[in-house]
Amino acid sequence: MASEQQKEVTLEIQGMTCAACSSRIERGLNKMEGIEQANINLALETGHVAFDTNTLDEEAVIKKIQALGYDANVRKEDDADAPDHKQAEIKRKTRTFIISAILSLPLLWTMVAHFSFTSGLYVPPILMNLYVQWVLATIVQFTIGWQFYKGAYYALRNKSANMDVLVALGTSAAYFYSAYIVMINLEHIGTHHLDLYFETSAVLITLILLGKLFEARAKGHSSDAIKKLMKLQPKTASVERDNETIEIPISEVAAGDILIIKPGASIPVDAEVLSGTSAVNEAMLTGESLPVDKKAGDQVFAATVNENGMLRVKARKIGRDTVLSSIIRIVEEAQGSKAPIQRLADKISGVFVPIVVGIAVLTFIITYFITIPGDFTAALERTIAVLVIACPCALGLATPTSIMAGSGRAAEYGVLFKTAEALEHTRTIDTIVFDKTGTITKGQPVVTNFFVLTHYDKEEVVQLIAAAESSSEHPVAKAITTYGEGAGKLPSPTHFTAIPGHGIEATVQDKDIVIGTAKLFTKKDIILHDAQDFDKAGKTIMYAAIDGQHAATIAVADEVKETSKEAITKLKTLGIYVVMLTGDQHATAQFIAKEVGIDRIVAEVLPTEKASEIEKLQAQGHRVVMVGDGINDAPALAKADIGIAMGTGTDVAIETADVTIMHGDLLRVVDTIQISRLTVRNIKQNLFWALAYNTIGIPIAAAGLLAPWVAGAAMAFSSVSVVLNALRLQRVKL
Repeated sequence: MASEQQKEVTLEIQGMTCAACSSRIERGLNKMEGIEQANINLALETGHVAFDTNTLDEEAVIKKIQALGYDANVRKEDDADAPDHKQAEIKRKTRTFIISAILSLPLLWTMVAHFSFTSGLYVPPILMNLYVQWVLATIVQFTIGWQFYKGAYYALRNKSANMDVLVALGTSAAYFYSAYIVMINLEHIGTHHLDLYFETSAVLITLILLGKLFEARAKGHSSDAIKKLMKLQPKTASVERDNETIEIPISEVAAGDILIIKPGASIPVDAEVLSGTSAVNEAMLTGESLPVDKKAGDQVFAATVNENGMLRVKARKIGRDTVLSSIIRIVEEAQGSKAPIQRLADKISGVFVPIVVGIAVLTFIITYFITIPGDFTAALERTIAVLVIACPCALGLATPTSIMAGSGRAAEYGVLFKTAEALEHTRTIDTIVFDKTGTITKGQPVVTNFFVLTHYDKEEVVQLIAAAESSSEHPVAKAITTYGEGAGKLPSPTHFTAIPGHGIEATVQDKDIVIGTAKLFTKKDIILHDAQDFDKAGKTIMYAAIDGQHAATIAVADEVKETSKEAITKLKTLGIYVVMLTGDQHATAQFIAKEVGIDRIVAEVLPTEKASEIEKLQAQGHRVVMVGDGINDAPALAKADIGIAMGTGTDVAIETADVTIMHGDLLRVVDTIQISRLTVRNIKQNLFWALAYNTIGIPIAAAGLLAPWVAGAAMAFSSVSVVLNALRLQRVKL
């Protein structure tokens, strides 16, 4: 969390061409005094910067980026109507490519006509004019290609090198050599054939621009998940004002406003239902296709769809506070963060370009002086091919594009990874620890037995005990309170104390009430009489005492979720060891574990002990995922290697966890592990092909087996292939 002196800002950055660019900006910012942390994402073309407001401001950060040779602006969050800079960039790149292609096509025409098998191809005489070729090549080189010179200048000025350096060197070598040949042969023009490379430099630039255009279009699809989410929220809302219903912009809705949600309409804010009944489609939040029935007192969420009945709701959370906005932020932060595996790509990219330049120089020397002595043309061709084919674009895109696609696809299924690190590390876990109540079970227990000792009035005892539990948030307490409310209005407790993991103490109508486990009764020296034996059916047993005397024994049962057994079976199939951790009694835990197929249970664990149980597993060499939903699960969620919070749980649990599952379905835990494994596999595929491409391509180019324009085409499409491979994750069926 940011302190009062620290501010975090997300910037949109224009002008990055490869991993060396993003690494240079990141290094430059992190060296600035006042910068806490800067993460630059090449695929998203964004930067997430945390800085000390006493030392810096946003303008200073942007100026530093501009000094490094790039442009930046602060991105407006959660604004679906904001200008789409990526679309504008795609249009600009399309326009630039078309102009470059029109100018380069005549040069390509003349080049093709030089091959023996195309000797009969007609070429307009004007295109064979060397001055015409020179003019066309010059426009492409210094007008269309100026962006490469600019990028190379800033890179070299900041003592680094990037793709622009390679492109500028390669195309400049071809262009200036051709210009030199024309200059020294002015008197022979028209009478001698000259070996020129104007078409090489122009076609190279055009092909690189085409590759960048395809890359930009493909990258645009990788953030589709966020765009879809941002467009789900309606632009207006029907609000009750002065006894009439009016339509107002969503930005003018305030917390506490009364809204009318018509059948078929999207819900504009998070709200509480005041009246009406309906089924609400929450698929965009939870991934659950079946609509959820809503009635008075239930919660509804922004961007979900009211299927049929009319609902009258009270706005609770608006703007950035809605669940939808929090989902968007979590997905964006995950996509903008760096996975540990990306450090390898960053290290390679940092030294890659200087090494390539060295190889290119060595290629020229070996060709000119050893393999083909005195053949300057062959040496130049090979040198240009090496420079062009080695551009590290694919390497820089390998990790972030997969992270974007994987986390976006997971979000569509209601699985939210908070960081790229969580997305990467989830695949390595071998043990899953489940909390029981609200995770494996529905978390909505009901009283099945309420046994009152014979010398007490049952109605009075029920009311006293239910009243005592009314101040507790525990699911068992709520079940007892609900049971008591059926006997009439409950009195209010004048004193209440929760005893974590054991029970509660309260004062109701001047009577001291103790409700809890047998351990609590032993601790309080309260003797149990006729305790009853309900636990064989998997029920939770609570004992109640009034003024120090055992008065009642209560049995509460919690139903297992429909998909819990199937999910646990699938987890075992994936080779994962499953444990159930609960504060409930051993017999109850054993019954639930047997029903869903869990082999190991740890029962009667206090909330403070849950984290230590996780540590014990870790000490045995296990990599542990903790899955929970309650406040008492938060320490264990934080201690586990990966914490997964059920979105149906508490805000504290969700805040603490690394992954949030928006629906209570445990099959989503299986999805979480699968998408992590698929994403990391996709990253490794991208890194392999990016490295293999350069490892194989550079020697081939150095050996003279690739014409410079072929090398340019291969380089341009290598990055496109990496992005397209990453986008396969968006079609994964979980």
